[in-house]
Parts: sequence; structure tokens; C-alpha cells
Amino acid sequence: MILVDCDFPGGNVVTERVNGDDVFVRQDIRDTDRDWFYWYFRVRGAAGRTVRFHFTGSNVIGTRGPGVSEDDGVTWRWLGVDAVDGQSFAYVFANDADEVLFSFGMPYVQADLDRFLASHRDSDYLVAETLCQTRKGRDVEMLRVGRLDGVADLRVLMTARHHCCEMMPSYMLEGTMATMLGEDDLGRWFKDRVECLVIPFVDKDGVEDGDQGKNRAPRDHNRDYVGKSVHVEPAAIRERVPEWSEARLKAAIDLHCPYIRGNQHEMIHQVGAESEANWQEQMRFSRILEEVQTGGLPYHAADNLPFGEAWNTPENYAAGKSVSRWASELPGVQLATSIEFPYANVRDVDTSQELARAFGRDLAAALKAYLETTV
Repeated sequence: MILVDCDFPGGNVVTERVNGDDVFVRQDIRDTDRDWFYWYFRVRGAAGRTVRFHFTGSNVIGTRGPGVSEDDGVTWRWLGVDAVDGQSFAYVFANDADEVLFSFGMPYVQADLDRFLASHRDSDYLVAETLCQTRKGRDVEMLRVGRLDGVADLRVLMTARHHCCEMMPSYMLEGTMATMLGEDDLGRWFKDRVECLVIPFVDKDGVEDGDQGKNRAPRDHNRDYVGKSVHVEPAAIRERVPEWSEARLKAAIDLHCPYIRGNQHEMIHQVGAESEANWQEQMRFSRILEEVQTGGLPYHAADNLPFGEAWNTPENYAAGKSVSRWASELPGVQLATSIEFPYANVRDVDTSQELARAFGRDLAAALKAYLETTV
């Protein structure tokens, strides 16, 4: 008997019915005010069978087919478009396949962060603290990376998972932090000059519960930086970051994934700020990143989305203020930006966990070059 469930961290699915080798499912959009596309489920009892999974709602299969993991979510690969037919995909289960995980992307949850932190547990340049507790009682990590004695003359803020379903930048963030902790010249520079504050899971409950997060009702986490915050995590960031930065914060980078598909959504890009001065800094950083990149995923400054184009308009921000815009108003900040990292492909290159980490190293290299030329 085929069993489909989502009873594990990050899981999300509604199973409607199972008819032989055909399984009918849809994503659960319980937390958001419109349709979205995140899903993540486990299949057991299908060893030796070819099963077709049909999505009964909107088309939520990405540009490279579903992500597949056969080792409990540690490693992922794309099944590919050949397995996809419209809103369904087929999978051939090995004879010894006890369970297989499928997702819209390549999920990154608490267990993944724990593995990263364990691999650096002996470092003197990484401290894991608690920003706050979620409403469900989970600790929200606040990581300090680099020079930690309080005298670093340069400070950087990095945040991720304001929209909990946007998992791919979490691998990129790993690559950036690993670079800052490295023993090469680049790592030593960060450990000597920079203190980086990292909030890896802003919407921690959403990450672990498997929510969509995007357009969360009554307010999106990334529109919660004005007035009285609805969510405890943005409220804590608004309180703690200015105290920590001591007016030495130079750059604030918020990491996201764009939409499921479409030209702009299949490019790494920065979302242009309304402020002309900030936009010029975004473009300066972009040109540096374009020059130093070596990791395999293409980035072009021309791919950035200027303010006033496509969805990046005043109307899109009418419901509140984003963390990037809030950070741009802090004393000393010169660069406040949001980077969109595609779920499945960057132009014609398929993403992967390792390529995302490699781009994270590129980001660190660009940060060094940018900060060295920042007044």
C-alpha cells in the first residue's frame, strides 16, 4: 500500500486519493491569502513500482521537475522535465526504496542548519545565540560570524527565510558563512575585519511546519518592519540589530527566491531600492560580484530589477515595509539589498546544493571587495 504523508519538518501536502499507481495531491496553502506553490511529501510502500503523482490544483511543478531525495533529505537532485506531464510526474521506485522524499525545491530545515553548525562547533569565529522564541516556542537562531571581540570596524547583516518556503538561499548562506570561517586569505580577512550577524530562519515556525510563508495573513514577515510588528521575529530584529550594530553596520543583505518560473525569475538578481543612493550602491556591488564570481552560476548586473519595473513598484509595498528598506534607514548603512536566487535554474544552468554554496562564496568575495572600498 502506498503511503503519502508530510509528518516531518518542512512537510506540506494534502493527499486527496490513491488509485493504484496514481496518487492525487495538492499543496496546502493554509497560511497564505492566495495560491502559492510550495509542497514537500514522503512516499513509503512503493518499492519496485512506477507511480504517477497528479497535482489537482494549480501547476506547482518547477522548471526542472520535482526535487528528489533518497537519503532522508540530506542530498537532493532534480528528477528532470522528462518525468513531467502537465501537472503530474512519474517516478520509478527502486526495489529497495523504503521511502523517498519529493518537493518543489530542495528543502533546508533545522536539521540542515544543525549539520552546518556541528561542522564548525570548534570555531572561535562562530557563536550561535538566540534572537527570540517563536510563538510556538522554537528558538530563532542569531549567528555571529567573523571577528567577535566587539571591535570589528565593519558589520554586515544577513537574513533569510522571511518567506519560509524560499529554501535555496539557505544553501547559499552556508557557503557565505563557510567562506568567512575559512583558513584562506579571504576567510582570514573576514575574521580580522568583519562581524556578520546572520538570522538564518526569520520565519522559523513556518520553516519547520512547512508553510508557504509568502503573502502570509494577516501580514507577510517581509512587510512587518513598520508600525507595530505583527510577528515576534521582525520585532526582535528591529530591537536587537540597532543595538548590535553600534552604527557600524555597512551592508544588509536579505535573501529570497523569486516566483516559480519566468525570465526574470530564472536569474539571480537584486531588487532595486526606491532610494537612488541605495540603488547606486546596489549596482556598484553588482559590478563587483559580476567581476569576482567563479562558482558556476551566472550573475549579471544587468539582470537586476530596478524600482518601478515589473512587480517592484510602490503598490507592492503598500501593505508594509521590507527588512531591506528598514535596514537602509539605519545609521551607517550604505548597501541594503534583497537578492533573489532562483529555485531550480539560473538561466540555462541547473541549480544544486553545491552550486548554491559556491555562489555564497562568490557573495563573500564580492562583500570583501565592496567593503574595502566603502567610505
